[in-house]
Amino acid sequence: MKPLIHPSIDDITVEGILHALSDPVRVAIYADMAGAGCAQTCSTFLQVIDRSIPKSTLSQHFRTLREAGLIRSERQGVEMLNTTRCAEIEQRFPGLLPAIMNAQRIQLAEKARAGKRRPARNKAPAG
Repeated sequence: MKPLIHPSIDDITVEGILHALSDPVRVAIYADMAGAGCAQTCSTFLQVIDRSIPKSTLSQHFRTLREAGLIRSERQGVEMLNTTRCAEIEQRFPGLLPAIMNAQRIQLAEKARAGKRRPARNKAPAG
């Protein structure tokens, strides 16, 4: 079995974090994990942002988060237990993750408000 790569805290970069969190699915996964405060399995996230995520795609998202240094993964049987490295990253880059998570919450709230204001489309009658 291939070993899991977890960068040391000194090897974690702002660019790597921003890249990993640039995908809406990955930022949603990370925000949920950070809010949960406990280890979560990959299969917890088969449904993210109201869409189904194939297991192979989900594995790639977790690999990106892990290689950026945002999470630690540990094999437990056939599952992977994942935890965030929020405390370590906060020491290295104070305020970075809370700022990103807050910006993501604002963006989601704006999208939700925009969705509620969107006028209904009139469909042309078939004929």
